[in-house]
Amino acid sequence: MPQQVLQAFLDVMTIQIVLYVSLGVFVGYVVGALPGLNRATAIALLIPFTYKLPPLVAISFLIGINKGGATGSAITAILVNVPGEPSSVVTTLDGYPMTRQGKAQKALKIALYGSVAGDFIATIALIVLTAPLAKLAIGTGPVELTAVLIFAITFIAAVSGRSFFKGLIAGFLGLFLSAPRLDIETGQPRLTFGWQDVYDGIPLLAIAIGTLALSEMLVQIDKGWRGNYSLKASYMESGKPEDRRLSWAEFVKCIPTILRASFVGIGVGILPGLGGSLSSFLAYTWTKRADPDPDRFGKGAIEGVAAAETADNAAVPASLVPMFAIGLPGSVSTALLMGAFMMHGLTPGPFLFRDDAVLVYSIFTGMLLASAILLVIGIVGQRFFARLILVSDAILLPIIIFLCVAGAYLEGSGMFGVYLMLIFAFLGYFMKKYDFSFVTFLIGFILGPMAELSLRQALILTDAKPTALVDHPVAVVFLLMAVISIWRLGSFQMKQARVEAPPLANNSSEPAIRAPKNDGV
Repeated sequence: MPQQVLQAFLDVMTIQIVLYVSLGVFVGYVVGALPGLNRATAIALLIPFTYKLPPLVAISFLIGINKGGATGSAITAILVNVPGEPSSVVTTLDGYPMTRQGKAQKALKIALYGSVAGDFIATIALIVLTAPLAKLAIGTGPVELTAVLIFAITFIAAVSGRSFFKGLIAGFLGLFLSAPRLDIETGQPRLTFGWQDVYDGIPLLAIAIGTLALSEMLVQIDKGWRGNYSLKASYMESGKPEDRRLSWAEFVKCIPTILRASFVGIGVGILPGLGGSLSSFLAYTWTKRADPDPDRFGKGAIEGVAAAETADNAAVPASLVPMFAIGLPGSVSTALLMGAFMMHGLTPGPFLFRDDAVLVYSIFTGMLLASAILLVIGIVGQRFFARLILVSDAILLPIIIFLCVAGAYLEGSGMFGVYLMLIFAFLGYFMKKYDFSFVTFLIGFILGPMAELSLRQALILTDAKPTALVDHPVAVVFLLMAVISIWRLGSFQMKQARVEAPPLANNSSEPAIRAPKNDGV
């Protein structure tokens, strides 16, 4: 193992890797700082452009985007009260009040330092936890893996949207769309309708670019979104030097908050489907309750910004633990990274450690390098990234649409990929409109071939007899957890729907019409 780690270090410390990681972090920062975009969109757009790169270079570049985007999303949250990503919503609670007090630079600095610290600590946790979990996963068989995948779909659906049933529908729609291909057992075309372009399956990037990137552009055009966020200069700058600097005493005061939030982000990030939004909220709530003066939170408390951003960024490397350990993506970003692995001939999961441990440790080393570059680029370019919020969508939208078309074309399917992208763009548009989960949809699509293979193997091993599950207690536990997940979440949402339903007047089928209140007008 020491020799493998040394070789991984030597593989990463090259000019090419350092440049691509730096470029990835920079691109992620830019995307995170632009309202309406997110790191998942950037990864989906740029995966096709990594096709000719060596696997280590391509994966390091994309992970750099993932990390940079998570940090850059705090910029709009702090400056204009518009979170770059849903996980940065909590950052607005204290970040924007600090901006209105003329302490924008101070808020941006603590957000950067907290983000880098959380990211670095979580990356260390990823390195420590993944190898033991991978060894444990290798000992499991197809029956256990099938049960884990079934539970994963139901669990992720339960936490990935306001409607559990919509999340479940989206997950199974993704599974269904993974079916058209050559059958893994007979080699015969299945659900291809004579199209040779889908013999290897529907291209992942056509789906990802269409549902994530181009559909978002359709939504923004439909809303008449212009991105014209104006910010008074007095809000961004203060005449007091102490409002622009982050003093050593203030940073030391935030260290317990940063450590606490890092562990929250790691714990939540490891669980598939939960993501940075929940970790930010939990870390912020914990910090607020532990503070002697909780009333100052929401009014510009620097610890609130540190807690939210640290937990959010700690969840990013932690979400890669299930991907490396058992081959299970837990978020849209990790699902796309898993697709990038497959595009470069790599299969994420426990066997990757066994087959190419040097590559895995090289990726881990590249992640540590990305953490250091994240800090350098953040310090140097902070003012530049703060100005990106002024970019008009008259410039931005045409560039993104062009990249969508180019990416779908370069993916390898030519115009067929472009046509598929357009179809899934409209599908993604309506999914956004009706609140269907993209997380479960993409994860279901990526896990489809793996789930099918493990299910077929499980049916062969058990002779398709349910009674044979007695010999597989781990599988029984996960299947029971899946049933409980469906039952509890389904019943809860049905009760909630009844509570929120409008009352009926005179037992009729028409809703009661209430007179408006007299407000003295």
